[in-house]
Amino acid sequence: MPATHLALITGANRGIGLEIARQLGGLGHRVVVAARDGGKAETAVATLKAQGIDAAPVVLDVTSTASVSAAIAQTEQQHGPVGILVNNAAILIDGPGGFDARLFDMTDDTVRQTFETNVLGPSRLIQAVLPGMIARGYGRIVNMSSLAGQLTDMGGGFPAYRMSKAALNALTRIATAEAGRGDIKINSCSPGWVKTEMGGEGANRTVEKGAETPVWLATLGPDGPTGGFFHDKTQVAW
Repeated sequence: MPATHLALITGANRGIGLEIARQLGGLGHRVVVAARDGGKAETAVATLKAQGIDAAPVVLDVTSTASVSAAIAQTEQQHGPVGILVNNAAILIDGPGGFDARLFDMTDDTVRQTFETNVLGPSRLIQAVLPGMIARGYGRIVNMSSLAGQLTDMGGGFPAYRMSKAALNALTRIATAEAGRGDIKINSCSPGWVKTEMGGEGANRTVEKGAETPVWLATLGPDGPTGGFFHDKTQVAW
């Protein structure tokens, strides 16, 4: 039977994050549901436990270094080292109109808030858990990116979000280079356009489908890829 690990998923109280937790839990991994709102994290954990999944909540605000440090310390003290990290928490606040927002509508505040959550948040988490992964010789980190951040096919619309996902992909490459040669896999992936609060009802994918690739990357074997960008379990251009 494959080894199981402690998996920490940010923004896991709903949407794709909750589904990733459900699928990883179904594979036997213990999952830590990280969310800014402790009550929502506990509700999500109750839902998972009702399905027979070993889950625990933790309060974690990715925009706060102190919150990240406290959450990781609590998690490791109560449950052990983090073997899987899924950086799922993200925001899309470009306006007006979200997907129709233009560069000329973008404000400095929108860019700051977007990068704080979508780039600095994952960076804080990676800085917190990667040293331990390197020391133990094992780790899986999945950065939830988007084809909207793909430079080879970059277009207009929601510019702050696009730039943040391109920067997240750069973070993936940098972290991979610094992780060394141990059994550590760090990858980005796009879940596609998923029916979530962010994606909206017009999206063409279920959360189950959106979670497939990140769960696959979170459970790669020692011969699996690292430092790549994936969509539907297939590597795509940056």
